[in-house]
Amino acid sequence: MAMKGTITTWFKDKGFGFIKDENGDNRYFHVVKVANPELIKKDAAVTFEPTSNNKGLSAYAVKVQAQSKYLYIAGERVKLASVKSWRVYSEDVPAITRIDKENAVLSVGLLMKNIRPKTASGTDDMRSLKKLAIATFQGTTLTFSEDEIDIDETVKLLRR
Repeated sequence: MAMKGTITTWFKDKGFGFIKDENGDNRYFHVVKVANPELIKKDAAVTFEPTSNNKGLSAYAVKVQAQSKYLYIAGERVKLASVKSWRVYSEDVPAITRIDKENAVLSVGLLMKNIRPKTASGTDDMRSLKKLAIATFQGTTLTFSEDEIDIDETVKLLRR
């Protein structure tokens, strides 16, 4: 029965590597057992038939999953080939500014309640917000915050 996994190690010069399977086990594979060897690279997703030999667990009939040319981030379609650079950074933002985008109409009364006199020390609650900025070759910069997306997972996809 076919299994899924991820290539964790690839020795191109030696023609073999290792796959971490869906159970977390490491399996040896050889390039001759790969249907599309031109796509082999570290962190690539694969499907394979599990087997074992006298040295331990191995894989055959390995198929490397072709990468999508697009990444979908918070509803935005980003073409991977157009990503020039990206960076993750933190920005301090007021802790209370969580705007409800559905109901962005604020009544005057609500606004008046939200305008509070500054406290004597002048400190308002701030929180550190992790953000991801992606610059494209077209000159656009897309910025996403951890409130919208899983930044670590998105960065993994960008690194592929």
